Amino acid sequence: MSLVRPMTPMDLLKFNPCNLDHLTETYNISFYLDYFTRWPDLCKVIEGPSGQIEAYILGKVEASPYSPPIEPYDPGLKIYQKKFPNYLPWHAHITCLTVAPSARRLGHATKLSEALEVAGDEQKAWFVDLFVRVENEAAIKLYRKMGYSVYRRIKDYYNDGCDAYDMRKPLKRDRQRKTVRANGENINVDPSEVW
Repeated sequence: MSLVRPMTPMDLLKFNPCNLDHLTETYNISFYLDYFTRWPDLCKVIEGPSGQIEAYILGKVEASPYSPPIEPYDPGLKIYQKKFPNYLPWHAHITCLTVAPSARRLGHATKLSEALEVAGDEQKAWFVDLFVRVENEAAIKLYRKMGYSVYRRIKDYYNDGCDAYDMRKPLKRDRQRKTVRANGENINVDPSEVW
């Protein structure tokens, strides 16, 4: 049986099977160590029966690096949508979620995402968001099934020039679903507009 546990620096020596997919973003060791230091409770792995890493998630909870232009923050105010469309309130973010090809379709991605959603709710976050390549149809389908929707399309987001969808799932704090919108696929933004 597989086990969900906190990710540790030693896991960096064992997680390569998860990173073999060409759609998975990989990072340098200092990036992972920064996450372990700043958000240790939001970095988790699923370890298989023989000790192999089958999946992992790197997450964080954050907001834009400046106070809301109008306090208290209310995502339903039209001024936010018009004057401050890129302000990000307190939210959870999935930086990386990947599952080894041999462990797919076992519910690992859902289990890890739900763990981050629970943490976001505990910290009173408005939503969970993530970026996914627009051509990664399998991941987009999975995220939609889990309740995420496209908030906007970020042009030329990845180093290879590919676009990304910014997908969001409202959390308990956003009962009225003010932090998500319909037809986000049609809202195009430049990477410089994304904090």
